[in-house]
Amino acid sequence: MKKTMIALLIMTSVHVAAQEKWTMQQCMQYAVAHNHEVKRAELELDNYKAAKTSAIGRFLPAVDAGIGVQYNFGRAIDPETNGYTDVSTFYNDYSLHTSLPVFDGFSRLHVLKAAKAGELMGRAALRKQQDQTALSTLQAYTNVVYYEGLVKMAEEKVDETELLLKQIHLLEEVGRKSAADVAQVESQKAEADYELTRQQNLFSLAMLELRKEMGVSLSSSEADTIVLAPMEFIDSTDRVIEAPSGIVGGPSVDVAHYQVQVSKHEWRQARAALLPALSLSAGLNTTYFHTLHSSVGQSFRSQFKNNMGEYVGATLSIPLFNRLQTVSNIRKAKNNYRMACESFEQTRLELEKLACEAWHDWQAYQKQTEQMKHKVEADSLAYQLTRRQFEEGLSTAIDLRTTSAQLLNSKATLLQCQLMTIVKEQLIRYYRGETIWTE
Repeated sequence: MKKTMIALLIMTSVHVAAQEKWTMQQCMQYAVAHNHEVKRAELELDNYKAAKTSAIGRFLPAVDAGIGVQYNFGRAIDPETNGYTDVSTFYNDYSLHTSLPVFDGFSRLHVLKAAKAGELMGRAALRKQQDQTALSTLQAYTNVVYYEGLVKMAEEKVDETELLLKQIHLLEEVGRKSAADVAQVESQKAEADYELTRQQNLFSLAMLELRKEMGVSLSSSEADTIVLAPMEFIDSTDRVIEAPSGIVGGPSVDVAHYQVQVSKHEWRQARAALLPALSLSAGLNTTYFHTLHSSVGQSFRSQFKNNMGEYVGATLSIPLFNRLQTVSNIRKAKNNYRMACESFEQTRLELEKLACEAWHDWQAYQKQTEQMKHKVEADSLAYQLTRRQFEEGLSTAIDLRTTSAQLLNSKATLLQCQLMTIVKEQLIRYYRGETIWTE
């Protein structure tokens, strides 16, 4: 009886018959929607948006209101006569104050521009994390498909050796095969069983990695019923992808570019501290007081109106010397800007190199796929001939084992080349700035 990991996964759910099979695109889309790192990037983007809102608010006036309550007892100043008194009084004041910075060396303007660039950087960082999650899921998906294929090959090998072992026993009974030949085939059968168990375990580990990349709980029933759809390999021999002549775009380059913009405006913001700042202010206040245990005194309404006072003011702040803090901040901000420029150039150069490598690998895997197809055909023919010769006594069990192992390795290599062609093509799209996880 065949006991593959695929069958075990299917038997764990009572809804297996209606279970949808997951395609590569569906797995990547699910991972992008549920991956924890992607969710963290979304929250980081929301922080950038909040910083932008805060930067806009700095252009608006600040308004404060205050209410004060005070009980005076013992020796104190009489608010009405300004003389000393020892009568307990109740004192109440109300104030309203507003202030508006008029000029601050364009500091607020650069803060706003830096916040806008930060929001764009957050969007690019989110897309970068989404694409990286999709790429990791793609790699995990191809690993599952690869080991699933090896499991099927191992199952076929087990069935084949079982059938061959039965034939050898019959040939031994009629005297056409020796006990040594039977022992050799039994050894091949044991080796095939071992290889099937090993490939099943590797498939199980690859499936666990895929679940982790997709953000699916490993203990949930949903995780236990993930079944991959059969992967169709399209003959891409005649497909032509132009060699990358430079980085067209991509979230990694965008993140580095917007980091340069943020650093540039932070540098200009630091330089704004050298300029004077002008701000306007205005307000009004009023008071109410009453001598406790006395019926004499003006009413709250009249005092509130009569004690009302208004004021306006302007403040000009001229920086003279703050222990070299401004100069140090400008120097550090300038260095941060230069480092961001260097990081941008390095990121662009690295991605250009990776794009070229992916393109060369894609071309190589295309050629290797065609070569391995011919090799599989040749190895399959050689195995069939060797098996026929073995049945007729013209070859040994060792020859049969050698050709069988050679055919199995060729099939595995062909599957690997086909999968890597798909992976490299998706990498080329990623390095060109295309979104790889949407249909």
